Amino acid sequence: MRRPFSVPMAKHDIRRVFVANRGEIAVRVIRACRALGIEAVLGVSEADVSTLGAQMADKAVVIGPPSASESYLQADKIVAAALATDCDAIHPGYGFLSERASFVRACQQAGLVFIGPSPEAMEAMGDKLTAVTLAQKAGVPRVPGSGALQGLAHAKPLAAGIGYPVLIKATAGGGGRGMRVVRDETELAAAMASATSESLAAFGDATVYLEKFIEKARHIEIQIMADAHGHVVHLGERECSTQRRHQKLIEEAPSPCLTPAMRRAMADCAVKLVRHAGYCGAGTVEFVLDERGGGFYFLEMNTRIQVEHPVTEMVTGIDLVAEQIRVACGLPLSFTQAQVCLQGHAIECRINAEDPDQNFRPCPGLITSWAVPTGEGIRFDSHAFAGYTVPPDYDSLIGKLIVHAPTRALAIEHMQHALRGLKVQGIATTAPMHAAVLDHPAFKSGLVTTRWVEDSFLPRDRPCAQRVCA
Repeated sequence: MRRPFSVPMAKHDIRRVFVANRGEIAVRVIRACRALGIEAVLGVSEADVSTLGAQMADKAVVIGPPSASESYLQADKIVAAALATDCDAIHPGYGFLSERASFVRACQQAGLVFIGPSPEAMEAMGDKLTAVTLAQKAGVPRVPGSGALQGLAHAKPLAAGIGYPVLIKATAGGGGRGMRVVRDETELAAAMASATSESLAAFGDATVYLEKFIEKARHIEIQIMADAHGHVVHLGERECSTQRRHQKLIEEAPSPCLTPAMRRAMADCAVKLVRHAGYCGAGTVEFVLDERGGGFYFLEMNTRIQVEHPVTEMVTGIDLVAEQIRVACGLPLSFTQAQVCLQGHAIECRINAEDPDQNFRPCPGLITSWAVPTGEGIRFDSHAFAGYTVPPDYDSLIGKLIVHAPTRALAIEHMQHALRGLKVQGIATTAPMHAAVLDHPAFKSGLVTTRWVEDSFLPRDRPCAQRVCA
């Protein structure tokens, strides 16, 4: 029996956490629970009963069939399973129900501690339009844009006023879904129809709005932690501009392009917004940096732990997931702003079961051989192993390779070495593409924008693998 995480100052005594997620983040949360002496119960679908997370957890319970809509997205089943296993709290990880305010309320009504922000803060920051309005009130700059669109006739003059190209965005969107670039008015009708349809299917909400599309943009995000005692601290920024179709591929900390003054300004804006929102927990404030104009603008806030949180952990030495649990207990942050010290450079490569040679086609299947790199400054967060079958039902992420070194140049070199040491057989992965990106002069020089992978790195007339080997 492990020691309950109980401290005299704590508001909630968390002895056992129900992990409402799967894959590498489930393993990550279980490890954080172990470090705090807390038991972990993992809810698994029928497709995940033999996963590494299920093997590591103190107990694993089946919550439904393989389909996420019948398991990981079923709030009532998750709450019931948490209560049946005598859990005190629920950690949602990322994705699935992690940013559903209704799920937070269901947990609270059942007497379970939700390891994350309040439903009110989640609603305020989860809806993109509400968030940008709140940002403006807090004095944080937003990308020039509109409110919710009421139809094509409403959108036409607004788009003309903003100036083409514009970006149609779903208010409930994420991961590039419900998002379309419109170059001129002739494309507006079709793009609106496509974006609203995709948003409705993905999020159950067809509401969209317009923003100015910034051609040469970089994606910078600030990691924050806040507690219920009024403390808000930032842990520096992450550079997330290496993307494909609005999906992040490589993240690093710190950003190679920010000046000290801009770094301070972005961090100050993030802290100011979080204070204004009355937010508590881990969160990420995302900005777009206009390479041409030099200004930065608020994009959105993610009210959960991010996939790329390890790069921040590597440069700060702070366990963000453990800190989430501490804050959920009602404890103050275990560190102050003055104690946050960023050291060296970290890079993360997302390793997906996808074939870059076939337009990144998902490659589920049996992993017949599995060898991961080890050594100082290398971390590999994964739920996979030799003999594991990657199911076709979920996201294709099978691991995150993270390295840390004293400088960015050394971190790139270290990552290239680590990628060579990652050997996976039985399925295709994105590792070769990452190696080619890291070797590209533009990436080495820190000149990557959010469109660079698609416009300059990936070929337009031949398979990716040919470009990777060129």
